Amino acid sequence: MRMKVALKGLVLAVAAVTLTACSGGVVPEPTKSPEAVPAEYQPYYSQTLEWTECHDGMQCATAIAPLDWNKPTGETIELALVRHPATSSKKLGSLFVNPGGPGASGVSFIADSLDYAVSGAVQKNYDVIGFDPRGVGASTPVVCVDSAAQMDEFLFGTLDAVRESPEWFAQRGAASKEFADGCAQRTGELLAHVDTVSAAHDLDMLRATVGDRELNYLGYSYGTLLGAIYAENFPGNVGRMVLDGALDPSSSSFDVNLTQAVGFENALRAYLKDCLEGSDCPFSGSVDSAMTQIGDLLAGLDQSPITASDGRMLSSDAMLTAIIAPLYNKDAWSYLTDVFTAVFEGDADPAFGAVDWYYNRSEDGTYSDNSTESFLAINCLDYPVNSDPAQWASDAKVLADKAPVIGPYLSYGDQLCSEWPYKAVMTPQKVSAQGAGDILVIGTTGDPATPYRWAKALAAQLEGGHLISYTGQGHTAYNKSNACVNDAVDGFLLRGKVPAQDPKC
Repeated sequence: MRMKVALKGLVLAVAAVTLTACSGGVVPEPTKSPEAVPAEYQPYYSQTLEWTECHDGMQCATAIAPLDWNKPTGETIELALVRHPATSSKKLGSLFVNPGGPGASGVSFIADSLDYAVSGAVQKNYDVIGFDPRGVGASTPVVCVDSAAQMDEFLFGTLDAVRESPEWFAQRGAASKEFADGCAQRTGELLAHVDTVSAAHDLDMLRATVGDRELNYLGYSYGTLLGAIYAENFPGNVGRMVLDGALDPSSSSFDVNLTQAVGFENALRAYLKDCLEGSDCPFSGSVDSAMTQIGDLLAGLDQSPITASDGRMLSSDAMLTAIIAPLYNKDAWSYLTDVFTAVFEGDADPAFGAVDWYYNRSEDGTYSDNSTESFLAINCLDYPVNSDPAQWASDAKVLADKAPVIGPYLSYGDQLCSEWPYKAVMTPQKVSAQGAGDILVIGTTGDPATPYRWAKALAAQLEGGHLISYTGQGHTAYNKSNACVNDAVDGFLLRGKVPAQDPKC
């Protein structure tokens, strides 16, 4: 998480970004028999979605939601959806899917990578629905910059001060405030309402609009937090829920930062072990010596960035993103080898290839979505931050101790949110979702982004939690690991079958 490395998952996203954050109180006409919800919510819950053909056989629709669920008669926002209709005449209902982020487009995830998202059996038996949460993509979006050049400057601009010096903190603080102010100016009041509790209320409304009594849900990465918050707030409406690559809702911002730093440090060591056993590895010696070489590389780039062919400067921060991005998936480790080999030769272009994939930046320098903007906006409302520089320094020492290579470059992540115009609305706390029934929680032992212990923690917190452990590397496991995981998930989604115990796949 640059602190942005946080929970940004494997994403294929497209955004329809406008500068209008909300509409003037356009409340949909009720067209269905209303559910037992407060009268002021009825028009939203009973609205009829107009589905139109899109994406080669899929269907798209737009729902209307209140900007503020506490003021449902006020301003409204739009929520974008895409649906792949079930091919069976005896479908089980709808399955809502969230790919993570926060800030990842569920519309693009389903439209562009349906087979990656869910199995063929699930596609046959469910209407698979992707949605862009509030603030994200084709829904009413968070907007922080006017141009790709401004985003480049925010992400890749280098500071002319020594790391952790007073001048360095001052420059970071000024850049953080400029970005935060830009978000407030361009997004408007929506910026105060992109928290996950509000998104969970949106999700309950969307469930009703498709005619489902219960929510069937598959959440990846950050999507597990959305699912857990939903189950805590709407336990009686939970159907079959699967949470893969789980977060622990009781974790603080620093807990998340520290756990991920250690997770990526361990993943980097696993990569190096594999690399050193091959013939084209740019490192030599032991894993420990290779880790030292990477630490020296990052320190060198901190002092003397490498210029890429497009003029961007590969600093230590950009290089860290280039390292982290391929660690999400073991299949990308060979590309990480190419990155290191090139950087050691003074070539920054392969590194920026990984960076651009991570940020959804196209070859022409434009950004295909607003995922970075929405990522930051959601995180700043979901996690209270500490604004005390002394505490930042203390936390930085812990990060450097626990993750000596990665940790120093993930420090001081609270500085941006400390400049945010709105305070966090959520607090870290355990969830139990009493009365929600069975919920599957999947954890991968070598997951660097959502470490395994979070899955164990969430499964233990949930009254109906069932842990599915996958021994392996990479981020998330369903439909991308082995038959053991896939059979457990499909058995639950299709037949309601719950494993008697953790199958330990």
